[in-house]
Amino acid sequence: MSTATTPFISLTPGKRILPGFALSMGISLLFISLVLLLPITGLLVQTAGMSWQEYWAVISDPRVVASYKVTLWAASIASLFNGVVGLLLAWVLVRYEFPGKRIVDALMDLPFALPTAVAGITLSALFAENGWYGSILAEAGIKVAYTPLGIIVAMSFTSLPFVVRTVQPVLEDLAPEDEEAGITIGGSDLTVFRRVVFPTLWPALMTGIALSFTRSLGEFGAVIFIAGNMPYVSEITSLMIFIRLQEFDYAAASAIASVVLLASLILLFMINIWQAHYLRRIHGR
Repeated sequence: MSTATTPFISLTPGKRILPGFALSMGISLLFISLVLLLPITGLLVQTAGMSWQEYWAVISDPRVVASYKVTLWAASIASLFNGVVGLLLAWVLVRYEFPGKRIVDALMDLPFALPTAVAGITLSALFAENGWYGSILAEAGIKVAYTPLGIIVAMSFTSLPFVVRTVQPVLEDLAPEDEEAGITIGGSDLTVFRRVVFPTLWPALMTGIALSFTRSLGEFGAVIFIAGNMPYVSEITSLMIFIRLQEFDYAAASAIASVVLLASLILLFMINIWQAHYLRRIHGR
């Protein structure tokens, strides 16, 4: 009597389901080159044709510097606001069950799906003095549309999902036993959140805020329709780039864009280093 044996395939850590390293790496590098490196190279080529004096004169123009300031402080306020609201939204979506939860969860991705120009027009209509929200705020003496406050509203709307979607999976993976242990030994809800939950969420929250900030730095469509675009008051850097392009001054547009690109890359690089260092320190305890 013979017995048939069933072949057994073991997937060891050395095996990979996807194609080999050479093919996977080649496709990845091709994608990065076409989508990321090629546009950046074109930007650098345009800028390389300028002398240092010309480059500095463009990026240090008083009107351009004023746009840096407006963009930076508006993006900072919007990203900090998103950090608080995004954390609360992620907490509600993960920890509670309520009617319409799936709809609210889907709405978190609406700023990604909605064209930014449509978002800007919609926000302008809502927050204008005769709009649904604007008329209520006008009674309190608050004007949003066509003011610097409108920039913050537009930036917050377009970048909020970065915080929610960054914090949400970390919160879902958080073991409830750790919180239960903290409550068992007499810790209050605030103490458990501060000592147990928040240290785990902190790297993801900071990453989400940083992504929200970098996204706000380059926001254009949603902002220009609600900002008012007054020089030295509510003019953002991406609008200055657009103005230079309309003037066919591609070198100047590339020079201003390179400043935004450099600031975004430095911020993302720093947050990645901090996150890796923080996680090593936490796991090393």
